[in-house]
Amino acid sequence: MLVYEGIKSGFINDVDLNLITDKILNRFKEVFHRSTGESEINSWRESMLRMRGVLADKDIPDNAGVAIEFNIPHTSNRIDFLLSGYDKNKQNSIIIIELKQWTHADAVSGKDGVVSTVTGKALREVTHPSYQAWSYASLIDSYNQEVYDRNVGLYPCAFLHNYDLTDSDPINSEQYKDYINAAPMFGSKDFEKLRNFIKKFVTEGDDKEGLYIIENGKIKPSKMLQDSFSSVLKVIKNLF
Repeated sequence: MLVYEGIKSGFINDVDLNLITDKILNRFKEVFHRSTGESEINSWRESMLRMRGVLADKDIPDNAGVAIEFNIPHTSNRIDFLLSGYDKNKQNSIIIIELKQWTHADAVSGKDGVVSTVTGKALREVTHPSYQAWSYASLIDSYNQEVYDRNVGLYPCAFLHNYDLTDSDPINSEQYKDYINAAPMFGSKDFEKLRNFIKKFVTEGDDKEGLYIIENGKIKPSKMLQDSFSSVLKVIKNLF
């Protein structure tokens, strides 16, 4: 389910009129039947300002779909930001953006897709942003039947909008390269790069059609996943 949904022009207007945080919070309470902490509210306030800056590009269609806080069905996972539209081949495209307010993180050796950073006022081991975004796309692609049937393009990335990200940064180290290749990271100086990433896959607005597909698609293992399970079962059967 989507906490906030609209189109790019409406989202920008909500940010400009300082309405976006209240709209997200009020809808969050309706959807989850609870409120949330001040830190999450502040993160919405800051991150949506940054996303407004990214989307302030005339080549990103005004009627591209925008969604905030998409709760992946039957999981506790929430995607921070979605942008939907059509690509140059008129195919549905959905950009998945994991938003982080981090300013620094360190690599954690010996643990797949894990970094350490200060969050909740303490140093913690957490999921690498690219791994996180990639895993969300994989979940949707594997279990949303309509996304699979309609060959919807899912394009994950991470936007660390307070992070002066460099090539030599610990979270850009070799152990994370597969995940970064699957879901690129963008830092505080990469607004233009993130815009170009979006424009590569969203060339025409869809008036939220992609958001409808992702929210209302039948949730079951995709045919590809079912075929993979069947192949594994056949192998197991042959072993005995």
